[in-house]
Amino acid sequence: MDGTSNPSSRLAARVRRIKPSPSSAASERAAELRRQGRDIISFALGEPDFDTPEPIRRAAMDAIERGETRYTATAGTPALREAIAAKLQKENGLTYGAKEIIVTCGAKHAIFNALAVTLDAGDEVIVPAPYWVSYPDMTLANDGTPVIVRCGEEQGFKLRGPDLEAAITPKTKWLILNSPSNPTGATYSAAELRVVADVLLRHPQVMLLADDIYEHIRFDGTSPAERTHILAIEPQLRARTVLINGVSKTYAMTGWRIGYAAGPADLIAAMDMLQSQSTSNASSVSQAAALAALRGDQSFVPVWSDTYRQRVEHALQRVNAIPGLSCRTPGGAFYLFVNCGGLIGRQTAEGKTLQSDIDVTLYLLENAGVAMVAGSGFGLSPYFRISIATSMELIEEGCRRIAQAVAGLRT
Repeated sequence: MDGTSNPSSRLAARVRRIKPSPSSAASERAAELRRQGRDIISFALGEPDFDTPEPIRRAAMDAIERGETRYTATAGTPALREAIAAKLQKENGLTYGAKEIIVTCGAKHAIFNALAVTLDAGDEVIVPAPYWVSYPDMTLANDGTPVIVRCGEEQGFKLRGPDLEAAITPKTKWLILNSPSNPTGATYSAAELRVVADVLLRHPQVMLLADDIYEHIRFDGTSPAERTHILAIEPQLRARTVLINGVSKTYAMTGWRIGYAAGPADLIAAMDMLQSQSTSNASSVSQAAALAALRGDQSFVPVWSDTYRQRVEHALQRVNAIPGLSCRTPGGAFYLFVNCGGLIGRQTAEGKTLQSDIDVTLYLLENAGVAMVAGSGFGLSPYFRISIATSMELIEEGCRRIAQAVAGLRT
């Protein structure tokens, strides 16, 4: 034996516990089918279809011309951290100093590092389901235990106080809260955040990871003034909250890979130390672009949000007209989380019975040429997620294809 017959034995247990991102896998499968010559419409990836605004692109090019292509401080340039602090003060009513902010290689990086510096083996992380696909796996990768709390459609896909209370144990280290939510678009009102805050106040060992990446993509009828942050509602939670955000969704800057975290200085210092031994600083050029994004004209942000709203409304009307499918109206983000329970048990023309939402999404991919992500990847079945971060024309055509494929099923 040369030790190479079982390559998986080389891998650490923390890696063997996790799985690839379902949304990335669905997007890659769609790309593979396109390479084979198939006409595929992808609703799989949550990525704005807008270009990064020109002033932001220009700021990056100017930074290159000025020679800003070297290492920065691990936690990010002072100017960018100041801009983040100003944003949090102006938009969220929250005050943070430079030592309480770190710039990361995307918001995902910030979440991973926050878990990495706090979790020991056996520590529990409460993850409301449906959840963004990476929360449980990032917990497992850092030796934690994800505790999944079902938040069904009947409760608007939102975490209720009694369910949170019941999930907390002496081992609970974190609650992850994402509003607006990926994949459902659910948004929490001030009253609902108050309930969550009250539960957390009774359990001082539980920290809060607030993922605010979709905060500017919201169309639930609330004004910006009414969109109160949970830390503004309950300032006592500030000492045990890490706020996560970034520029990817708001400014169409997914590829620039700039996120950030704001929180207690000791946690941010630990994240800084870990980052110094892993990635070091985020791209200096991307930081210059993010600085321009935060300091520049914001007038396009509500315009883009309204565009997403129009797309959601259009797709919602089309989806809800398809027998066997139904969908709640989301309050934000750019997704529909579609209930496909009415298709379970139906048969394809080839005689195969659809037994799960995975079967449904595979059927629609192969027979309609439409790629989506099954709800099981988000922790709740039978659903699938549609991303409407694409043109109205593709939304219309994709929904037409789905309707045609569904009509071809036998009951």
